[in-house]
Amino acid sequence: MKRKPESIRNKLLPAAAFCLILLLWWIISATGLVPSYMLPSPISVAAAFIKDFPNLMTHALVSLQEAIYGLIIGVVLAFIIASLMDRFETLEKALLPLLVVTQTIPTIAIAPLLVLWMGFGMAPKITLVVVTTFFPIAVGMLDGYKSVDPDEINLLRSMKANRLQIFRHVKIPAALPYFFSGLRVSASYAVVGAVISEWLGGFEGLGVYMTRVRKAYAFDKMFAVIILIIIVSLFLMALVDLIKKVSMPWLSVTQSNNNGADLHEKV
Repeated sequence: MKRKPESIRNKLLPAAAFCLILLLWWIISATGLVPSYMLPSPISVAAAFIKDFPNLMTHALVSLQEAIYGLIIGVVLAFIIASLMDRFETLEKALLPLLVVTQTIPTIAIAPLLVLWMGFGMAPKITLVVVTTFFPIAVGMLDGYKSVDPDEINLLRSMKANRLQIFRHVKIPAALPYFFSGLRVSASYAVVGAVISEWLGGFEGLGVYMTRVRKAYAFDKMFAVIILIIIVSLFLMALVDLIKKVSMPWLSVTQSNNNGADLHEKV
């Protein structure tokens, strides 16, 4: 019966680390090692967060909307590109280096061009999120397709299965774990991409809010919005994990069986 104590300990360790960081932060700000206008105390940040919560949520909903729209488009684009590269080897050799090159360009350098071309609306923000998020998903899915055992494909071919049936029943299930791993990374990038694009132009969003409070030297509000960005990113990652559990119920059963086997061995 060691599984439950281990699970509790695994949850307590991150909580203890978080509390330790908060304590060190409070000590540094309380002792004046760093001036309060540069590093406000956790209490000041919490007060600013609560006081400006309605305004923060208004901007957060805009950024979240941009992140989700961009993430959805990125997923569709990544699925199409990865599937085509898996089907046509020549296309993979031609496109994969170009996809790698797109990820070497800093997003802060792309954002001004997108704002110049598309204006100050939601379009450049969504586009930047797409550029930021589709690469991990596309590469992950391509690796998933390549991980399929050739014997499985040959077995289905011997049973007169066509390409579409092989793709549906073998390649997609094999690529799903890789897809969700890439999607989890992209979900954390999505909010950051939206915020960066909002720095350079816009009317609403957490990036616009950060620009305003920075110009006002309200660093307690700056820290408050950073915390909110972290919360929104964690929300998206938790949503991805939930979708993964719903889409891959067999994975939960496998993990449960493995944990049971490990527990039996320990006992």
